[in-house]
Amino acid sequence: MYQVIKTYGNETGLSCAFRQWKADSHCQLIHGYSLGFKIIFQAETLDTRNWVIDFGDLGSLKDFLKDTFDHTTVIAEDDPYLLEFKNLNSLGLINLVTMENTGCEMFAKHVYDFCVEEYEDERLKIKSVECFEHGANSAVFGNF
Repeated sequence: MYQVIKTYGNETGLSCAFRQWKADSHCQLIHGYSLGFKIIFQAETLDTRNWVIDFGDLGSLKDFLKDTFDHTTVIAEDDPYLLEFKNLNSLGLINLVTMENTGCEMFAKHVYDFCVEEYEDERLKIKSVECFEHGANSAVFGNF
């Protein structure tokens, strides 16, 4: 099995604010990180260029990451204060992104699902996506 890794490190500037409203800790407060992502692509055979994937073909992934996590506030769809966040968005004070849930685990799954939809075919598979807040905290979602 061949594998290649595409990394968008914390230095990429995907500065995202979010909160885990169900937390019993300070994570229930709005906080943020410059998120990083590591995507592992795999294939049993290489393409005609002897590559798993052409890294130059990942423009839609880069755009997706920027649209979702660059200077955004990501809030869970069931957050009890969602209406307030929508009001802040309508005032132009935040760039609101809603998704099923928040946190590194869900961010990794969200990006994984995008990559599967956008890039997987009979030959190319997405093994995993890792989302990291910084060097000490990360979460991985994948097909293991």
